[in-house]
Amino acid sequence: MNHQSIVAFIWSVADLLRGDYKQHEYGDIILPFTVLRRLDCVLAETKDQVLEADRLTAGMTDDLVDFQLKNASGFPFYNTSRYTMDKLRADPGNIAANLGDYVRGFSPDALDVFEKFDFFARIDSLDANNLLFQIVDKFCTVDLGPKAVSDVEMGNIYENLLRRFSEMSNETAGEHFSPRDGVELAVDLLIAGASADLSRGDKVVKVYDPCAGTGGALSIFKDRVNEYYPNADVYCYGQELNAATFATCKADMLLRGGEAGNIAFGNTLTEPAFAGEEFGYQISNPPYGVDWKKSKREVEDEYKNEGFKGRFGAGLPRVSDGQLLFIEHMVSKMRPAGLGGGRIAVFMNGSPLFTGAAGSGESNIRKWLLHDLDLVEAIVAMPNDFFYNTGIATYIWVLNNSKPAERRGKVQLINANGVFTKMRKSLGSKRNELNAEQIRAIVQEYTAFEETKTSKIFDVDDFGYTTVTVERPLRDEHGEIETDRKGRPKPDTSLRDTENIPLKQDIDEYFEREVKPYAPDAWMDRKKDKVGYEIPFTRYFYEYTPLRPSMTILDDIRSLEASIADSLAKVGL
Repeated sequence: MNHQSIVAFIWSVADLLRGDYKQHEYGDIILPFTVLRRLDCVLAETKDQVLEADRLTAGMTDDLVDFQLKNASGFPFYNTSRYTMDKLRADPGNIAANLGDYVRGFSPDALDVFEKFDFFARIDSLDANNLLFQIVDKFCTVDLGPKAVSDVEMGNIYENLLRRFSEMSNETAGEHFSPRDGVELAVDLLIAGASADLSRGDKVVKVYDPCAGTGGALSIFKDRVNEYYPNADVYCYGQELNAATFATCKADMLLRGGEAGNIAFGNTLTEPAFAGEEFGYQISNPPYGVDWKKSKREVEDEYKNEGFKGRFGAGLPRVSDGQLLFIEHMVSKMRPAGLGGGRIAVFMNGSPLFTGAAGSGESNIRKWLLHDLDLVEAIVAMPNDFFYNTGIATYIWVLNNSKPAERRGKVQLINANGVFTKMRKSLGSKRNELNAEQIRAIVQEYTAFEETKTSKIFDVDDFGYTTVTVERPLRDEHGEIETDRKGRPKPDTSLRDTENIPLKQDIDEYFEREVKPYAPDAWMDRKKDKVGYEIPFTRYFYEYTPLRPSMTILDDIRSLEASIADSLAKVGL
């Protein structure tokens, strides 16, 4: 069976579930059974050796037993149960108990996948509906062994199934699944400026996603790098909070022959995995506009107690949106410039570009990223209606701690908002997609690093400004200015205002030019100055469309009225 035939066959198994389960539940059953059948087939040839090694290692330490059993299986996982899926078919009356025994025989990493899938509850439910044996029997008829299906093919089959099950339920599609075309663009932007690093012989490449979801970004990164740089040895790392999507991500890693132990379960903000690890490449799609109330105590403690020795020294965003916290975390995991440098591609909505006034956590984080560390290399505006679960504007931020000379102190903004192909059928909120040619064009604009209609290049401090407090004198009922003991005018707080003055402008000159002519009695309280940074992306690409002349509009109205009158006359009204 070829790739598509296998997908079609597994997809057809879902027909057995109709009537007893809802469509959005199909994937919760079919995906773990797909994983189970793959592992079952992979381990078939060394099953006897594993059982013998299990007998011989009785009484040894857990670590030694684990080492010996993996060595016997020939894979980073094994199963010590006497059952296989084929043997389960011989005892239909005890299928639930025997299947449970079989699954519990897997090594810890593999067993963890099934536990996070809540697979034992699925077994009980299917058994109660008299469907368990039918499902097992059906899966036993497809060969998912390594001779029939390579690791890469198996990963692609699994991803295909995952996408199709996600699309069956438009209201939840994309909750933990990013569109492949967007991820391919992000990956290509990530590796476009890294040819020198990736092309070295026998290169070990580590990529990390702190919000791994189902692992799509990691697998696409691995596939793309291996396509462009076949000698690169890619190791994927990720962390995911949601149990079901963590199981999917870890399963995908197992099916592709990767190290499943590199996929961690838990909250990245409060329980960060991979302490001491640094990564040359990171790619992620953190949740948009999701609050971090549950993590508030731990995050604030790290901010207050560790400062820049921790992850959040630059500041904390408002608790209603944690996107910038993930950026700070990812920066802390970048491989140092002296060791080859680190690159990040991360999806965010528009909020991190401009939310927060000067002195706020958001503004301070932007200042840290743009000015203090000079990390922001490019920001790409994506089309609207591009993700499955939101139609709002989204952006890819590209960060690099070892910018080439021509990019140092610079930020490239690329407006790809108008670059897309309309989908024939929308999926959730996703109505637009990118084809391969459009992805190449955006990446080429990035690598060209030139000013065009859709590419603009700025100094990092073009985004900075000083918020200056402007005071007006307090006057009594006769219009006289009130003064303090030293004869200085007292400020009228009701007239207090602020001016955001670009960093590249002289503040005094700006004040004399823009404020004094309209408020001759005003003065600045410079003790209250605050420096802020924001990126008003859309403003830089705004094109003024002049209003049409009133006579033209009037002619159009008269023409429309005449057309309506003619139509009414034709129907006798």
